[in-house]
Amino acid sequence: MQTAQVTLHVTEADTAQAIGSGDLPVLGTPRLIALAEQATVATAAPLLAEGQTTVGTRIRFDHVYPTAVGGTVTAAAELAHRDDRLLRFTVAAHDAAGRLVGEGEITRVIVNADRFMAKL
Repeated sequence: MQTAQVTLHVTEADTAQAIGSGDLPVLGTPRLIALAEQATVATAAPLLAEGQTTVGTRIRFDHVYPTAVGGTVTAAAELAHRDDRLLRFTVAAHDAAGRLVGEGEITRVIVNADRFMAKL
């Protein structure tokens, strides 16, 4: 099974306050989701041919536990389903104490990078 994980050391720039998603100085949900997406990108990388990349198309994610500035969160992604170009990942993020911080499912699609960018 394809898997990968990435780790974030939470700084002030990662907080809900800093990114405008809330008022508290804790890890913001959009930043946690971006970390989970980063794990899916790393998981998908070995599956791609020259000139291919993936783009996100759907996210279902629950942020269930706060993380303070200075804390560490590791997001892991596992390829749960593949249907040609469609990739569906299960994702989970845990803090350094092993507590579940967030979990969900992210869908990405394999595209040709040049053709995709030509649409802009």
